[in-house]
Amino acid sequence: MDDAVRIVTTAPTPTAVVAESTSWEEFPQLWGELLSEVWTFLRDSDLTTGRNVMLYKDDSPNVEVGAEVSDSFTPTGRVVPSSLPAGRAATGVARGAPSAAGLASAHAAVRDWCAANGHELSGVRWEIYGHWLEDQDPALFETEVYWLLKAQPV
Repeated sequence: MDDAVRIVTTAPTPTAVVAESTSWEEFPQLWGELLSEVWTFLRDSDLTTGRNVMLYKDDSPNVEVGAEVSDSFTPTGRVVPSSLPAGRAATGVARGAPSAAGLASAHAAVRDWCAANGHELSGVRWEIYGHWLEDQDPALFETEVYWLLKAQPV
């Protein structure tokens, strides 16, 4: 991960997703199918679309795979409206073509930074994948990694 970890306040971001309860062993073979299902729906919709997203609600993992969208919509099949979390989050950017090792390293960097700086993680985390541009150097591709923080006592 090239960039320093920082704390941000995220707004809820509408998404179109397929939610699934899976295992970490099955997920690498499953996510492409889920994302394809979402994009099949989006291509036939009137929604303005954004970047691909993966939300991990817990360590099971219960996941949501999909894309940012402009608005809510009526669920169609397994594709449902959802949103990325709002709140205080620790974030960093992974550069390079997405890989399991690269994303794991980015997540570890955020977790380690939070532990070293006294920020307690809620367990909810997500990734936002940059747009892939034709003829782009894969080293320039960016994936934003977020970990939602536990609320601080008042």
